Amino acid sequence: MNEINLPYHLIIPSLISFLILGIITLKRKKLFANGKWKWFWISTTIFFGIYLLIVGEATYSDISLELALQKFDLNGDGFFSGEEITTEQNEAMRKLTSDTGRNFSSITGLIFSLIIALFVFIGGIIIEKINMNRIKTTHNK
Repeated sequence: MNEINLPYHLIIPSLISFLILGIITLKRKKLFANGKWKWFWISTTIFFGIYLLIVGEATYSDISLELALQKFDLNGDGFFSGEEITTEQNEAMRKLTSDTGRNFSSITGLIFSLIIALFVFIGGIIIEKINMNRIKTTHNK
């Protein structure tokens, strides 16, 4: 069991999020300068940042659990037999195969990140409107 099965369903969203965050970072002066779209880009950055954290952690966890399980494959044939099967090996196998949360993290991460980003977007717009009204009322007096 020398090779690691990469979780492409987790790695690809992580790479896409990392790439989009990189593009936003490189073009931040242009994107955040316009007051009209400022809160959209802030919430987009927060969305991809949180999504990258969720899916990236699931990817890391999946790979580290698989590496931990490989330590028990003494003869390197990819199968566990005889003296390779221990309580520690069974526990490592259980942790690796009980992966519903890790597998669905790309979907649940989308939902959770979207909710947080929407709260930031709506809250930012509301705060901006309150500040604009406060500025207008102080200038009118």
